[in-house]
Amino acid sequence: MITAIFDLDGTIADTIADLSDATNYGLRQLGFPEHPYESYKLFVGNGVQKLCYRALPEDKKDMANELLALFTEYYSVHYLDKTQLYPGIREAMEKLSSSGVKIAAATNKPHEPAEKIIRTLLPEISFVKILGGCSERPKKPDPQIIFDILKELPDGSNQVFMIGDSNVDILTAKNAGISSIGCSWGFRSVQELSNAGADFIADKPADIPDFILD
Repeated sequence: MITAIFDLDGTIADTIADLSDATNYGLRQLGFPEHPYESYKLFVGNGVQKLCYRALPEDKKDMANELLALFTEYYSVHYLDKTQLYPGIREAMEKLSSSGVKIAAATNKPHEPAEKIIRTLLPEISFVKILGGCSERPKKPDPQIIFDILKELPDGSNQVFMIGDSNVDILTAKNAGISSIGCSWGFRSVQELSNAGADFIADKPADIPDFILD
């Protein structure tokens, strides 16, 4: 049995605009400078608490909880305003699924919006498990989220791939002892993926089933 575990932000969907808008909303409410969308590609990846911490001015890092509350207020309503699937990702998942590959998602994004985004954008894809960030489980690159997904699958030999766009995803795969596929279309660079030790680097979603099924 083969399992393909996808990251969400920067891998399945381009979510950066909605994440940026929610953080900038909070920064405006607190009277702090906002950031352009491109800056947020380096802020995301380790959960929304870390995103808020990184977005704050250097001398205001102690206000991460206040910014997080404002972020959550805005994002809970606007998480799908601008978010959209990357071209070809649906077709890649359909090819995997039709070939018997089990599909799951593991993201540091809070669980509720993560599940809503995936179920809304990919209603035709059968996910064996979607897990987002929660207070009971450490964030990636800790491998616990991978182990929690694999517990849902039947016992037996299992070839597992973690697919993501950042060093966080590649390190998660290494920590879990599974294979990794870096996605060059996401928020981070190919160099970052290579330096982290990605087993494969996909230049387009169609490369993913080719790597896995070959």
